[in-house]
Amino acid sequence: MQALYDGKRCSPSEALDLLRDGDTIIVPCGAGEPPALLHALSDQRTRFHDVKVAQILAMRKYAYFDCDTAHHVRHVALFFGGASRAAGQAGWADFVPAYFSELPALIERELLAADVVFSMAAPMDEHGNFALSLGADYTMAAIRKARAIVLEVNPNVPYAHGQCHVHISQVTALVESGEPVIEVGLPTIGPVQEAIGRHVAAMIEDGSTLQIGYGGIPDAVVMQLTGKHDLGVHTEMIGDGILKLVESGAVNNSRKSWLPGRMVATFALGSRKLYDFMHHNPMLEMHPVSYTNDPYLAGQNDQLVAINASLQVDLLGQCGSESLAHLPYSGTGGQVDFVRAANRSRGGKAFIVLPSTAREGSISRIVPTLTAGTHVTTGKNDVNYVVTEYGVAQLRGKSAHQRAEALIGIAHPDFRAELRQQARKILLCN
Repeated sequence: MQALYDGKRCSPSEALDLLRDGDTIIVPCGAGEPPALLHALSDQRTRFHDVKVAQILAMRKYAYFDCDTAHHVRHVALFFGGASRAAGQAGWADFVPAYFSELPALIERELLAADVVFSMAAPMDEHGNFALSLGADYTMAAIRKARAIVLEVNPNVPYAHGQCHVHISQVTALVESGEPVIEVGLPTIGPVQEAIGRHVAAMIEDGSTLQIGYGGIPDAVVMQLTGKHDLGVHTEMIGDGILKLVESGAVNNSRKSWLPGRMVATFALGSRKLYDFMHHNPMLEMHPVSYTNDPYLAGQNDQLVAINASLQVDLLGQCGSESLAHLPYSGTGGQVDFVRAANRSRGGKAFIVLPSTAREGSISRIVPTLTAGTHVTTGKNDVNYVVTEYGVAQLRGKSAHQRAEALIGIAHPDFRAELRQQARKILLCN
């Protein structure tokens, strides 16, 4: 095994020789991105023409995030984050709308190209396997399709269990690095987020299985669940919030109906403490997103609770969770996957959470109709509970008039009269 390993070891610059003009490089979500390889690509980007780097939630703003050299190497966003958002809003980074759960299928069916894989990996074990513990996501599907697989092997990456392993025989080239894995701490929780968290936490029963979305408000909910009992985890992202629930004893996975005793996730983003917790931990399995986010599989968990954030909700319940009018802000991610999973689950609850206002209280996030150009994320037929700091609106099974009344009731008081007036104009209120 070691001889095979040594024969594939190279420098980041040498690994770039595997690229061809027109290639699409698949990179894992978030912390799974390989910095040594992507810095080398940035430095030598003018060598190439029309090379794309496709990724969900880029964490570092590499030098190829450059409009002047985008014809050499450019970002393809499957979900925008802070590093990539400006490029998307300026129009020189590409955007592929898709449900997170379906990205592996798009790769397998060659609807999304996967010529080369660049990924971080934990060091090889005695059986010749590397673990893509930080992002199994769509990367495992890309490994089966790619012409070249390049792993950046880093001892700071935890070795996790699950369907996240790549054998040395599958690997084209190996680059070694020792850079610390990027860390993301818990956000600061303000009074609005805390109030929303209280409303949701009050509706979560002991024995529930949790999916926690990305963002401050879902984390605010988590902070108020430490007194619960026998919670389970079946989620896309594992972060420090879930780790706190494990440490408090609230999460033990004992009452999960799908994979009891084990937490399931597809990517990790948190602190060094989280990554240490993941290392060879039999309680946790990292799987491809086609497994974790499949609404049918996730919905096998009774009392599945999905908690996801939105930017705007209209009076029918349509959620614009990924754009500011026509400008992309994030992406669909796994929100719809888990809303549908919770709707399938026996006793499941899907929560869409958002503050009642934006821009220091100057505009309402509850609106008569979504702002023109807004990308609809969760549709009116899927949405269940919508929560602001002013309460909970339960929408499934309700008429359009009932939905409008419920949502006006959780809007900021300063906007309720105006919302009611606008609702009458579009025939949603009497």
